[in-house]
Amino acid sequence: MKIVITGASGQLGSELYELLVNDTEKECYFLDRKQLPLDQIILIQDILAMYQPDLIIHAGAYTAVDKAEEEYETANLVNHLACEEIAQYCRLHGSKLIAVSTDYVFDGNSAVPLNEDAPTAPINVYGQTKLAGERAIQKWCPESIIIRTSWVYSAYGKNFVKTMCRLMAERDQVNVINDQIGTPTYAKDLAMAILKIADAPDWKAGIYNYSNEGEISWYDFAVAIRDFRSFDCQVKPIPTSAYPTPAQRPKYSLLDKSKIKAAFDIAVPDWKLSLAKMLAEEIKN
Repeated sequence: MKIVITGASGQLGSELYELLVNDTEKECYFLDRKQLPLDQIILIQDILAMYQPDLIIHAGAYTAVDKAEEEYETANLVNHLACEEIAQYCRLHGSKLIAVSTDYVFDGNSAVPLNEDAPTAPINVYGQTKLAGERAIQKWCPESIIIRTSWVYSAYGKNFVKTMCRLMAERDQVNVINDQIGTPTYAKDLAMAILKIADAPDWKAGIYNYSNEGEISWYDFAVAIRDFRSFDCQVKPIPTSAYPTPAQRPKYSLLDKSKIKAAFDIAVPDWKLSLAKMLAEEIKN
């Protein structure tokens, strides 16, 4: 199997690289923004044609949620129009596509775990452009698989866990929002789930949810990080209203994982177990 992975230098792309780099049964090409500039959509199909992939794992995205509010054009190019080009390539050449999306396609007003059929209503530019990307993929490549995920972290790149570790080492107190509810996703777990889907005997197209198990706030997440690392730092809960940001965040984005578990026999680890595994690793770049 010949696989192209976009967003190769990101959290998910880095975890996929670790899992695939020594796989002798797959011919893998890891493309970062230099090899595949997603904001230059006129180049995308020609670049993909150089590799002739059987499968594209589209992990690349514009993920600067607050910055997207003032950079709509760039966010839309990367999250929407690049997805359209990739989906068109897949349709023309018969390639399979697994694309990663986000819980930010929801408005956060639910009180129960969100399944794949829950109404979408993004409340920020990032979510709007990601939803537009989903729709473009479904239009041009209806046989694709889209995986919505949330609160991604990893030993690689920039993320909440690494930020908290840095701040807690420097400060006596950190303030963390306690009224946004969801579940974190360890990028390595998501990468393993994606590869299990890629290797599955039956390709089952559609939208799927994936995050770790559990229901927590960012405050709960921060307390667990502190306790695992034994930082001498007070974690103070604060409401979203006390920490205004350019982009609104969903208040509730807990994802129901029943569909992906049943379709691909995927076991989803509890968030605390995955956090412990990540923190046991050396934190990378």
